[in-house]
Amino acid sequence: MRTRTIIILALCAAALAAFGSGIGGAQDRKDAVPASRSAAPSGGMLGTLQRGEWECALPGDAGGEAYVVLPEEGFRIGNASSYRNASGNGIYLLRGTELVFTRGPKKDERFQVLGDNTLQKMNPDGTLSKLICTRLGSVG
Repeated sequence: MRTRTIIILALCAAALAAFGSGIGGAQDRKDAVPASRSAAPSGGMLGTLQRGEWECALPGDAGGEAYVVLPEEGFRIGNASSYRNASGNGIYLLRGTELVFTRGPKKDERFQVLGDNTLQKMNPDGTLSKLICTRLGSVG
């Protein structure tokens, strides 16, 4: 083939690719993206939590206890992004200031990192709940 014919064919193919997305049977890339990416942390550097026991509590009231510990929400952070609680063990992913439990009994629970020893649980809609988890000490 002549060079001019090859260039014309390449331009036609590029034009069809750019403007032909409305042609029947063409795939829209937006349809290929999952509807919800809520299980994946937003962004930032990968990290790990401080190892040790983490106790979770709800705020109390002025007439009683300052906070109410929820033992079923507590967990223990170990090596290699692992955790354990009374129901079993699993794995978490910490990216930036967002923590997601990816496997195990706390799977899909999300937390916002407030400091080295403090987490706040996030509701499924992304808002912060009242549950606060605090690290009590190191793994012995």
